[in-house]
Amino acid sequence: MTPTEPYRIIVVGGGAGGLELVTRLGDALGQRPGVEIMLVDRQYSHIWKPLLHEVAAGTLNSNDDELSYLAHAHWHHFEFRLGALEALDRSTRTITLAPSVDSAGIEYIPRRQFHYDLLVISVGSVTNDFGIQGIAEHCLFLDGRAQADAFHQVLVRACYAANAQAEPLREGQLHIAIAGAGATGVELAAELHHSIRTLVAFGLDRIVPERDIRIHLIEGSGRILPGLAPRIADATHKVLESIGVIVHTGEFVTEATKVGFHTRSGRFIPAEIKVWAAGIKGPDVLGRLDGLETNRINQLVVRNTLQTTLDDDIYAFGDCAACHQREGSEAMVPPRAQAAHQQATLLARAIIARVKGVDATLSYRYHDFGSLINLSKHSTVGSLMGNLFGRRSGTVSIEGWFARAAYLSLYKMHQVAVQGVIRTLMMTMANVLTRRAKPRLKLH
Repeated sequence: MTPTEPYRIIVVGGGAGGLELVTRLGDALGQRPGVEIMLVDRQYSHIWKPLLHEVAAGTLNSNDDELSYLAHAHWHHFEFRLGALEALDRSTRTITLAPSVDSAGIEYIPRRQFHYDLLVISVGSVTNDFGIQGIAEHCLFLDGRAQADAFHQVLVRACYAANAQAEPLREGQLHIAIAGAGATGVELAAELHHSIRTLVAFGLDRIVPERDIRIHLIEGSGRILPGLAPRIADATHKVLESIGVIVHTGEFVTEATKVGFHTRSGRFIPAEIKVWAAGIKGPDVLGRLDGLETNRINQLVVRNTLQTTLDDDIYAFGDCAACHQREGSEAMVPPRAQAAHQQATLLARAIIARVKGVDATLSYRYHDFGSLINLSKHSTVGSLMGNLFGRRSGTVSIEGWFARAAYLSLYKMHQVAVQGVIRTLMMTMANVLTRRAKPRLKLH
């Protein structure tokens, strides 16, 4: 490392884990002579992915909770470059960013290349449609802010149009079918039940929710939330049924059409608004990164050091990485925000030590601190691992206001990790003070 050749660390992907990591690196190394830290993301700003179902439903305005990458980079001593990862050349240690184009297809930033000494890939995951007929053409997705905003626009337009039309509503016109009853699908169903009724109450007087609106939740396995404990799934199922969400378990979608879903059992579920949330995979670009090893769902395969199997100078973590929960374990790290947070913390320590010339090879070990499902204003259910309460094993089931407080604390923990305690407190106070001055629902 010489003054004319700085040691450059590039983090690709500014999701929850990527932003936490680059913030820690910038604070620790960003003003160190001879070190450059860069964040690359295809978006201008960050929003916490677990909030996207609220953006889609309109109960959260994405403009209120977004964080500008450029401003954050300035505050924390790293560079930000707008662009999507297109290619990797390991022999020259360069990444290529695809050209940036506007909504009309006009290029405003050309293709660029950047040299790296150490590369971290944290590009998250995208929805996996499994090649099922009609999904890509007729379903909405919630992979990012733009898609969540687009869903909200579709929902609002559908309600306004239904309220204005003279003829009776078509079958399924205001029905919403969500395929996939994982956390995203379940939380979206509950949030939509609340938000649509609030929207109608503001003056769409020709719509009768109990008559005109149906929310369907479709799951291929035998129960909702198949990745979580049965007691959480059972409690959640009861809440959903109590508010009128129609839950279909053991139903595999075989085709999506403009007017609904067909299932393997021969059923047809009418719904003109359809959401696909039935699985994840790594973004397609991961399969084109100069031979780096990927698994069957296109995640980068990493060792428990979070280094890719073929290149010690390239790390990957979060939803885009396939990592065992611990050395020797067959179980894989689940795609959860808590895992990305843990991995970002470990990687920050390892990379800071590496830059400082300290031998600090650290092995990741997944710790499950429990699961929480937010069901809008209706309830929050979940479990916290017993070791949070001083015990070595076991879980504590929680529900109601305590579970809601625990759920909200997860977002505050992310904000603290990224923005610090003082800024988080100021933002929280500002939100409380302005809440009464704004509608509780985005109406446009």
